[in-house]
Amino acid sequence: MGKRNKATRRQDLHGLGFGALAGVISAGVLFAIAEFMSAFFGSASSPLTSVGSTFIDFTPAWMKNFAIATFGTNDKFVLLLSMGIVAAALSAVAGIVARKKFAAGATMVVAFAVVMAACIITRSGASIADVFPLLLGTVGGILALRFLRQDTSRSASTTTNTPTSTEQTPSRRTFLVRSALVAGAAVVVGFGGTVINGARNTALAVRATLKLPAPKTTAPALPTGVQAPVEGVTPFVTPNDDFYRIDTALAVPDIDPAKWQLRVHGMVEEEFTIGFDELLAQDLIESYVTLTCVSNVVGGNLAGNAKWLGYPLREVLARAKPTAGADMVLSTSIDGFSASTPLPVLQDDRDAILAVGMNGEPLPLEHGFPVRMVVPGLYGFVSATKWVVDLEVTTFAQSAGYWTSRGWNSHGPIKTASRVEVPRALGRVPAGAVPIGGSAWAQTKGISKVEIQIDDGAWQEATLAAEASVDTWRQWSYIWDNAPAGTHKVRVRAYDADGTIQIQDQAPPEPDGSTGWHSITFNVT
Repeated sequence: MGKRNKATRRQDLHGLGFGALAGVISAGVLFAIAEFMSAFFGSASSPLTSVGSTFIDFTPAWMKNFAIATFGTNDKFVLLLSMGIVAAALSAVAGIVARKKFAAGATMVVAFAVVMAACIITRSGASIADVFPLLLGTVGGILALRFLRQDTSRSASTTTNTPTSTEQTPSRRTFLVRSALVAGAAVVVGFGGTVINGARNTALAVRATLKLPAPKTTAPALPTGVQAPVEGVTPFVTPNDDFYRIDTALAVPDIDPAKWQLRVHGMVEEEFTIGFDELLAQDLIESYVTLTCVSNVVGGNLAGNAKWLGYPLREVLARAKPTAGADMVLSTSIDGFSASTPLPVLQDDRDAILAVGMNGEPLPLEHGFPVRMVVPGLYGFVSATKWVVDLEVTTFAQSAGYWTSRGWNSHGPIKTASRVEVPRALGRVPAGAVPIGGSAWAQTKGISKVEIQIDDGAWQEATLAAEASVDTWRQWSYIWDNAPAGTHKVRVRAYDADGTIQIQDQAPPEPDGSTGWHSITFNVT
């Protein structure tokens, strides 16, 4: 009797494992088919993208800050990985339930599909037709679950007598063979969808051959000495591939420039739309501008400097003629993201533009191709709308942007900041003359002075690199002579052009940007 009970328990555990595996593989079939078919419908029909985007929409500020502070620009990968883990767990439960009662397991799958369908149809630009890939995937997933469940049930039922290896092996072997075949088919279908998506990506193909016109006004040549003479300091111009990316789009929108249009409307005398070719035919300007994400922590790397090409937004607004009382422009992305930008900021003499180029080439897809906004002096969450398709002149009292409606500041001016980039935190450097360097920024004002403090000693003025413009960061350096061996700390603070020192008090990014003097600890050996 004891041997029979032990064998029965072992058989039950095997059955549970097979049921869980059947559920996970079936979920893989569901997503593979749905993602494959979404290649023919658009990104809004992708269950993974829509569910992830919905999660982002409802993410509380503290969780967003934690994710960006912890994972940086890998936050989207971590989100997708987390979604995969949750989906695997839920599908494993459905598989176990289906092992005992198939109808109950299938009902769970349908319930999950209904939730995903709700996420799909509520996305910006989605229609009821975008649910079709998910519908096909759900049917495929349920059929796969039923196909694999046959052997998990048989394996669990061979317990009337003491099971022998000859009784169990055929069912297990058949199940594993079927599982391998179904999982392999899912991988092939999923990979096929990825290939088709890449082949059908209009934006990628057009960008590869697009030649941007020469600017009417070129950016002034960078003065000699804009790069601090310390090895390891961030390049003054951030390469496109290294430029930080923080946005709400899990899937990069595929926009055909030939079909792109920007609608300008709201509290204006003249509403109009402008196409991509018409935009390129305007008097474009070039300028270096440093962008900063509001989620950048003290000393963080969510800042980058590039040479941008685009059309001044003040000219766009001059054509529209805003009416009295308007004080804000609500810019909207094709994926539904929106930003609330103060109207006067877009009308003054700063180089706020509809950007089409970045560092001498068309915008990368991840950075807003074909058109995005670049506004000096404001954090990106209220200004740097990528894949922009709509500008509504309105008021702060009437409308709110994506993040401002979630409790963040409505105006978002960038605060003066500085950071130590060399030595690296917890790094080791040889004793003697130790080079120290980094960057500071106070957009639209400029940096007038940077000071450092070593080991709580007196503050000492660092050497400033040349200034390209008040809209870019400015690098600094300092040589610490005769640095003794041991553990040391260096702290930095900056002053803007008015002589105002950056805020010392530590504050998190929410709701209007972090503050505090950056410090790092390093070792001299």
